[in-house]
Amino acid sequence: MKKGFIYLIAAVLIIITISELIGIKTLQFGSVTVTVLPLVFAVAIGMIFGIPFFRKGILKKIYSKENVGFSGQYLIIIMLPLMARYGADVAPHIKEILSIGWVFLLQELGNLGTVLLGLPVAIMLGLRREAIGATLGLGREGELAYISEKYTLNSAEGRGVLSIYLIGTLFGAIFFSIFAPFLLALGFDVKALAMSSGVGSASMMTAASSTLAAQVPEQSSTILSYAAASQLLTSFLGTYTMVFLAVPLQRFMYRTLTRGGKQHAK
Repeated sequence: MKKGFIYLIAAVLIIITISELIGIKTLQFGSVTVTVLPLVFAVAIGMIFGIPFFRKGILKKIYSKENVGFSGQYLIIIMLPLMARYGADVAPHIKEILSIGWVFLLQELGNLGTVLLGLPVAIMLGLRREAIGATLGLGREGELAYISEKYTLNSAEGRGVLSIYLIGTLFGAIFFSIFAPFLLALGFDVKALAMSSGVGSASMMTAASSTLAAQVPEQSSTILSYAAASQLLTSFLGTYTMVFLAVPLQRFMYRTLTRGGKQHAK
């Protein structure tokens, strides 16, 4: 076993320990209360140590190209226990979830928001083919797989989806852990926010639902079960929504907005 890999495992354990010792922190912004979870601290610490300025000595070995590649390749395997936990959270509330199942199905249309809202903004910012990969979805595994199969990751579309994937990985959990309780403070129903937590990203869903559960502990089991059900449904139906709705819509909008850019959206 290479030393760099051993250092990587040790760094993960150290970061987890530090984050758990920090614990859950509550920040007050006027009338809005934001709960910051250990997950957010772990992401922040990992990001700081990954800054080139700090990558010296042992940190350089930890953040080597081999370790980064290994971590990205086996991330889905690491997430499997979390997926099993989703199923355990859903089971106790399965009757309640099935009784409003149509709402979960309807929310899948929200996945089109990245195309409807993001694509025009990306075009305005000067992106062209990169916008196809960057706005097809949240840039998680489903979009990454589709773009890599159709265009390859070495293409402009591939660079677009990879950029969003990395941004979501680095900042997604932090953003959702702040945004969810902010909406709760504005008066949004906690069950609706729990359902909307399942956006297709395990880390984002966990951050959002956990902060909501911390804000409303008496409904924590319901919040976690709704979020988990939404996440499972998004992971399953999100692919079909992307292929049969998002892709055709994106092609039409791209060609319309770029006026003759149809050769870029094949």
